[in-house]
Amino acid sequence: MSDQKAVPLSRVRVIDLETAGNGPNDICEIGWQDVVLEPDGRWTVNDDRGAVFVNPGRPISPETMAIHHILDEQVASAPYWKQAAPHILRPSGSIDAFAAHRATFEQRYCTPRLTGGLPWICTWKCAMRVWPDLPRFSNQMLRYQRMPAGLIHKIGLPAHRGMPDAYVTAHHLRDLLNAASLDQLLAWSDEPGLLPRVPSGADRGKGWDRLSTEALTEFLRDRDADIRFSAGTEMARRGEIGRPGVVEPAQRTLI
Repeated sequence: MSDQKAVPLSRVRVIDLETAGNGPNDICEIGWQDVVLEPDGRWTVNDDRGAVFVNPGRPISPETMAIHHILDEQVASAPYWKQAAPHILRPSGSIDAFAAHRATFEQRYCTPRLTGGLPWICTWKCAMRVWPDLPRFSNQMLRYQRMPAGLIHKIGLPAHRGMPDAYVTAHHLRDLLNAASLDQLLAWSDEPGLLPRVPSGADRGKGWDRLSTEALTEFLRDRDADIRFSAGTEMARRGEIGRPGVVEPAQRTLI
C-alpha cells in the first residue's frame, strides 16, 4: 500500500496585499494561503501559506503604516513587485483560480500578465450570496460572526497583514466552496455585489424587497454599481425590468 500523499484535484490561491499608499507599484507585502479540493470532494485549507515583503520603491505612508505596521526598514532590502510576484502568482503545480476579500483591490496589482489570466473569486461578493442574513461582511467580521471550524486564532493574527488575512479569508472561501460550486463562485464574482440590504440613507438596513418600485427606480440612478445592481435584481425578480446589467463596481460600498 502506497503512503504517497494524494494530490489535490483543484487549488485556489488566496491573496492578500498590503500597500505603501495608492500608487500602481505600492505593494509592501503579499501573503497567500491555498485552499484545495481533496479526493473525498471536500475543500480544505492546507499548510501552503506564507508572506514576503516587497520594496514599494518609496516611503510607506503614515496612513497605511498605521494599519499594517510595516516599517520602511523592513522592506528596504526586499525585492520589487515585479521580482516578488511571479514566485507567488505562478507557483509550481496548477492553480484553478485566485481569491481575495474584495478582490478588485488585489486585481489592480495582480494583473493578467502576472497571473496568467486566471479568474478571481471575491469572497466578499460570495459571502453576501451564501450568508445574506449576516449583519456585516468584512473579512474580520465574518471571522467572528461565523467562527469558521479549524481556524487557528494565532495564525490569523495580526490582522491587516498579508499571511494572517489570507489565512482568515481562506477559511471563508473553504466554506463557500463547500456550499456552492467553484463555477458558481466565479460567476457571482464577475457580477457587482448583491447587497442584502440598503447600505445607507433613509432606507438603511431594509431588505430590497421592502422598497417601493419608486424607491428602487431611484436607486437605479445611484453612482455605486453594487447598489444599482441590487435594486435592479429586485426589480427583475418582480418582473418590472429585465436582468440588470452587469457592470464591474469600484467596490466602495462597505457593509
